[in-house]
Amino acid sequence: MQQGIQCIIGLGNPGEKYRDNRHNAGFWFVDELARRHGIELRPEGKFFGDVGRLDLAAGKCWLLKPMTYMNRSGKSASALARFYRIPPEHILVVHDELDLPAGALRLKQGGGHGGHNGLRDIISALGSRDFWRLRLGIDHPGHRDKVTGYVLSRPSRDDQQKIELAVDAGADAIEDLLRGDYQKVMNELHSRAK
Repeated sequence: MQQGIQCIIGLGNPGEKYRDNRHNAGFWFVDELARRHGIELRPEGKFFGDVGRLDLAAGKCWLLKPMTYMNRSGKSASALARFYRIPPEHILVVHDELDLPAGALRLKQGGGHGGHNGLRDIISALGSRDFWRLRLGIDHPGHRDKVTGYVLSRPSRDDQQKIELAVDAGADAIEDLLRGDYQKVMNELHSRAK
């Protein structure tokens, strides 16, 4: 049994209207993994999302982009996890993070949802908080009343470049994530200059 991550779920909203929004940073991550490894993400009705299979020397891993809209991400995540019997501690959810500066990257296991509707729904649907999270910093607009408009808009060019570099750094760590070498990944990602 593979010790590390067996399923990577990138959070976002489907459709052209949302494609370049900060809230879709999780989609960007899964898209980058698919691009690097020549994987075609295909619509899969029973998982309510676009799915691909990553097969590397370090292990195998499902890639999932829920097409349910952010606040129903758990429907898609739990459908795939239950079908393939993947326990929460072998799942990585990649999402945008308001509480980190643009381009910061943090890996952690467990915890709350921090007001993130995608995480809230996944915790509820899986019945567990024990999944891993890769938090992609998008910065905060400064006031909570501005959050919705902020996450549903495009980052500045400067922030976009920082987020893309963070996505690259996370994608570089895929083999270690599949092996379950989480401490090594944390050390590398958390210490990188932004």
